[in-house]
Amino acid sequence: MAVPLRTALAPLRTLLGAALAATLLAAGPLTAGPAHAQAQAQGPSQDQDQVRARDTAWNISAPRSAPRSTPASTPASTPASAPRARVSLDPATGALSLAVSRGGRGVLAPSPVGLVTERADLSQGLRFLRRADRTVREAYRATSGKRLERRVLMTESRLAFATAGGARIDLVVRAAADGVAYRYALPAGSGDVVREASAFRMAPEDRAWLGAYRADNEGPFVPYTAATAPTGTYSYQALFETNGGYALLAESHLTGAYSGARLTHEQGSATYGITLADDRVESGTEVPGAPDAPLITPWRALVTGDLATVTRSTFTDDLAPASRVADRSWIRPGTVLWTWLAGGRTAGQSLAAQRAYVDYAAERGWPYEAVDAGWYYRKDAWGTADPDWATTSWMPELVRYARAKGVEIIVWVHQSELDTPEKRALWLPTLERWGIKGVKIDFMDSEAQSMLRWYDAILPETAAHHLMVDFHGSTLPKGIQRTWPHVMTLEGVGGEEKRTNTAAHLTTLPFTRNVIGSMDFTPGGFHRVGLRPNSDAAETGLAVLYESGLQMLAGTPESYDERPLARAFFEQTPVAWDDTRLLAGDPGREAVLARRDGDRWFLGGVYAGEARTAAVPLGALGSSPTGRWLLETITDGAAGPDTPDGDPGALVRKTRVIPGGATLTVGLAENGGFAAIACPWRPGITTCHR
Repeated sequence: MAVPLRTALAPLRTLLGAALAATLLAAGPLTAGPAHAQAQAQGPSQDQDQVRARDTAWNISAPRSAPRSTPASTPASTPASAPRARVSLDPATGALSLAVSRGGRGVLAPSPVGLVTERADLSQGLRFLRRADRTVREAYRATSGKRLERRVLMTESRLAFATAGGARIDLVVRAAADGVAYRYALPAGSGDVVREASAFRMAPEDRAWLGAYRADNEGPFVPYTAATAPTGTYSYQALFETNGGYALLAESHLTGAYSGARLTHEQGSATYGITLADDRVESGTEVPGAPDAPLITPWRALVTGDLATVTRSTFTDDLAPASRVADRSWIRPGTVLWTWLAGGRTAGQSLAAQRAYVDYAAERGWPYEAVDAGWYYRKDAWGTADPDWATTSWMPELVRYARAKGVEIIVWVHQSELDTPEKRALWLPTLERWGIKGVKIDFMDSEAQSMLRWYDAILPETAAHHLMVDFHGSTLPKGIQRTWPHVMTLEGVGGEEKRTNTAAHLTTLPFTRNVIGSMDFTPGGFHRVGLRPNSDAAETGLAVLYESGLQMLAGTPESYDERPLARAFFEQTPVAWDDTRLLAGDPGREAVLARRDGDRWFLGGVYAGEARTAAVPLGALGSSPTGRWLLETITDGAAGPDTPDGDPGALVRKTRVIPGGATLTVGLAENGGFAAIACPWRPGITTCHR
C-alpha cells in the first residue's frame, strides 16, 4: 500500500520545526516588545555580569488590561486578583523555584523547577544569564467548548540560565488573568530527558480533589487534603482550594516530542511531583531516531482564581499552538445517538438495528448516530476484524440510508486498526469515501512518547480526510482542541459506562476534568437504573453541565420516550456555546452551570446528598433584553398519573417569569438535580422551546 504524501513528509516537517527551534535558541531569548522589555542592567555605569549575578528573583504578572471578552464583573479580570508568579534562584545551590500568589495570598508555595538530562543536571548549579519579556495577544474561534470566541492576553517571561559546564536551560513563564504556566526550552545536543524536578508544593491543609492515576484517566475523584492523600500517583488534573483561591494543576501542548506526566505524592507531604510516563524521553524529536533537536517541553499549568474563574477558564487551550486546520467548514458539533449502552454487541453487528437508531435520531432532530464496536468484526469471532470489511461491510448502505433522513454516521475503530501508516492509508480514505463524518478511536491507554507520536500522526491525517475525532481510552485534552479543532471530544473520564460512580464524583467533574477540555461522559443513560447514582432530573441536567463537542447520548429510545420532558430538553440543547457561567458550586456537593446559545441560557445542576431545597442565584445570567426571563425547569416530581405538566411519576416541568438577578428555588431529590432553559420574556411567550 502506498504511503500518503503527508505521511512521507512527516520527518521533513519535524526537521523544519527543529531547525526553527534551534534558530530561536541560538539567538537567545525572545525579543521583548519596547513597552515590556526588562532592563538588563541597573544603570549604564554598572557591569552587566555583576548585576546578573545579583539577580535571584523575578516577578511575572498578567498584563494590566483584561481580554475584551472578559466581563468587568469577573473578579480575575482585575490586577488585584490576577495571579503573580515569582521565580527564585537559590544562590547557595543554584536551584530554581516558582511560587504563585493572588491578591497577596499564597496559591503555590515555592516549588522546584528544572529537569535532568543524560548530559547535565539542570535542576541545580544554575547561574542567571538574561531575561526577556513579551506580551502575548491572540484571538481565535473554537469549533466547540465552553466559549467559542476566545481572546488571549498573557505576559511571557523567558529566563535563561546555564550551569558551570555551559549546559543551557531557559525557563519560559506565562501569566494570565486565570493562570500561570511554565515550560523548559533546551538547545540541540542537550540529550535525552531522564527526569523532571518539577513539583507543586501546596499548603498541607488545602482541600484537594484527586483521581488516582490510570492510563485511561477514568478514575473517580476523591476528596482529601493536600497532605492526607495516600501515597501514590495521581492524574494530572488535580484541584486544590488554597488560601489564594482554587488551583487546578494541568498540562498543555503535549506532543510526541515529550512524554505524558502524572503526579506523585507521599502521604504526610503537601508536595506533588512530576513523573513522566517514560524513563527516558528522546529529546526534541517527534520521530524515533531523528537527530537530537532542540526541546521545548509541555506547559506545566496552574489554572487559578475563584471557582467561577477556574470553571470558565480556557487557559490550557490558550497556551496551545494555533489551529493547524485551515478549512474548518466541515467540522460540525452536534448531538449523537450513541448505541453501545443502548444496544451493545448485538446492535453493533446489525444493520437493521442501526437503521432503527437512525430513524429515532431523525425524529429527534439529532444530526448524528454512532455505530460502536462490532460493525467490522467477524460474526463468529468478536474482536477479530473481517479481512474483507472494506468491500463487504453494510456501512455504506447505512450511510446512504441515514443521509436521506438528515443524519450522519460516526463509527468506532480500535486503535490497533490505525497504528501504522499502511493501515491508516486503507482505513481513513475508505471511511471518507463512504461518507463517514467522524471516528471514535478507542484503547490508546497510554501517554508514553511512542503513543503520543501516534497521536501526532493520526491528527493531521484524520483532518486531511475530513473526519472528526472522539478519542476514548485516551489522554486528556491538554490543548489539543485548539491546535486540532476537529477533535470534538475525549473520554479520559469516569463516565456513564462506570458502575461505581458516586454523586460526589459527578459534582466534581465540572471543576476538574471538564475545565481542561471537552469530555465524553455520555449522559442520558436513563435505562441504567441502579447503575448510576443520580436522579432522572440530574441525569437530564448533565447534557448541559458536561460540555462535549459531540454529545453522545447513552440511553435507549424507549427510556427517552418514557421521559418526554427529558427527551424534549435534549432536542433543544445545543453542544457548542457562546458563554459559560458558574451559578453555584462546591466540588463534591453541588455544581450548577449556565451555558448560553444566542439569547437562551441552558442550565444544568447536580447535587450530592440528601433531598433538600436549593437556592441558585441567577445574577450571572445578566439582564434580559426585556428586563425579565421566562424560565422553564425540569425537576424530579412526585409519583402519580396526575403529576401536572410532566412525566407521570418522574419529571415535572414548571414555567415562571422572573426578573434579572433573581434567585431560583428548586426542590431536590436525594442525589438529585435539575435542568432549565431561560429566554427573554415578552407578552405572548409561553415556552423557550424553538
